[in-house]
Amino acid sequence: MPRKLLRRYLPDASRVHSHWLLRRLGARLHHPRLWHLNRRSVSGATAVGLFVAFLPLPFQMILAALGAVWLRVNLPLAVAWIFVTNPVTMGPAFYLCYKLGAWMLKSPPLSIGEGKPSVEWLLSQFQLIWQPLATGSLVVGTATGVLGYCLVQIAWRAWIIYKRGPLLRYHSTR
Repeated sequence: MPRKLLRRYLPDASRVHSHWLLRRLGARLHHPRLWHLNRRSVSGATAVGLFVAFLPLPFQMILAALGAVWLRVNLPLAVAWIFVTNPVTMGPAFYLCYKLGAWMLKSPPLSIGEGKPSVEWLLSQFQLIWQPLATGSLVVGTATGVLGYCLVQIAWRAWIIYKRGPLLRYHSTR
C-alpha cells in the first residue's frame, strides 16, 4: 500500500506522545504497533473504525481509539474510519440500519408521519426504534468491518505483487 501517502496525512507518533492531554495515558498509547503501517495494522484499523462508525453511539472517536489500543492496530486510521458516518451521511446510514433491523426482527418499520423527522419525534419513538436500530447497526457494522478488513488485505497483497512483479519476472527468465 502507499505508505508514503498514508504517512503524509496521519499524525506522527512523537507528536501525539508529546501532546499535553495524551501524555497522561501512559505506556499503552506508546506501543509501537499502534503507529505502524503494515498490512495487519491497517486492515485491523479499518475493521475497527468501520464497525464503530455504524454504532449509533456518542463518542465514536473514543470507542475507535479504545478498540485500536485493545487490538493493537493503527490508532489514527481506526479513528479516521469512523468519519464514514459523518453528519451528512449519518441520517441515511442509520435509517438503513433501522430498516434492516426492523426487517430482521420482523417488526413493521415506523413511518415518520406528516412533515419532516424531528428530534422530538425521534425521542418520543425511541422506545420503539432502539431494538431494530441496534440490531441493524451491529449487523451493518460487522459486515462493513469484515468487508473492509478483507478488501484492505486483498488490496495490500495486490499492491505488493504489482510492485514486485517486474522483479520476479526478471529473475524467473534467467
